[in-house]
Amino acid sequence: DYSFLLKFRRIFYLMVVGLLGLVLTGIGVTRGGATRWIEIGGFQFQPSEICKILLILFFAAFFMKYRDTLNTWKMLLISLVLIAIPLVLILKQPNLSTTIIVAILFVSMIFVAGLSYKIVLGVLAVGIPAAIVSIILMLKEKFPLLQSYQYMRILSWLNPEKYASEGGYQIMQALYAIGSGGFFGKGLGNSAQKMIIPEVQNDMILSIICEELGVFGAIMVLILFGMLLYRLLFIAQNAPDLYGSLIVTGIFAHIALQVILNVMVVINCIPTTGITLPFISYGGTSVLFLMAEMGLALGVSARIKIAE
Repeated sequence: DYSFLLKFRRIFYLMVVGLLGLVLTGIGVTRGGATRWIEIGGFQFQPSEICKILLILFFAAFFMKYRDTLNTWKMLLISLVLIAIPLVLILKQPNLSTTIIVAILFVSMIFVAGLSYKIVLGVLAVGIPAAIVSIILMLKEKFPLLQSYQYMRILSWLNPEKYASEGGYQIMQALYAIGSGGFFGKGLGNSAQKMIIPEVQNDMILSIICEELGVFGAIMVLILFGMLLYRLLFIAQNAPDLYGSLIVTGIFAHIALQVILNVMVVINCIPTTGITLPFISYGGTSVLFLMAEMGLALGVSARIKIAE
């Protein structure tokens, strides 16, 4: 029963801050210029993946408790402070893509909890122009927000051939894989590019699906994700209480964002982010907690009573 988790909401938040803080204390394992993992007894896990589900559970309980005062400036400020702490800790790793996902999770849940659309529109009116100006300044190297490797990812996205050694090679090979697969693909297991593309088992796995199963196979995968998201939306709309609805809303936003970002990276619409394709990409921590999210969604679904 998911309502059993209500009593642990404060513990969940403390776990988030504690785990993310541990990563930055020197215990964290560094790879590729980023410190995102903790190793215990030879076992490595990524705390930011655990923190996504913990934050969903915490904010679902928090917004349910304070839904009547959510549109007051005091409560809005408290909510922003509560989300700002984990966001800053994730950004310090650095892990910009996960920071963006967690921020959008928060916005999705607070909006469903009852935040006035006027406040949302006001934030967007200020935030979108600020984001555009920041991106322009970053591309002109006048705004030192990005790490050097993040800046190189943008350059390799804009000109993959020129910056092949800095990440453009991965993008080009993924596009070759997609193009060579045609509509029906080369056949399952017949990919040539999977031995060439760096980290193909992670964020570039969709390019191999396109090569082996073609555009048709990729469409089937996306249809399956669409069906899953539709069912999550149905569960969120019909949940027996606001707590269940907010939990499933967070899960919906998490999976939808990861699928959209991963597909956009593979077809080179946005720079490489390192975001995996849910349930398909390799990654123990990510898969484990995605399965846990599915368990929570099914827990809410089991308590829905549809009138005959």
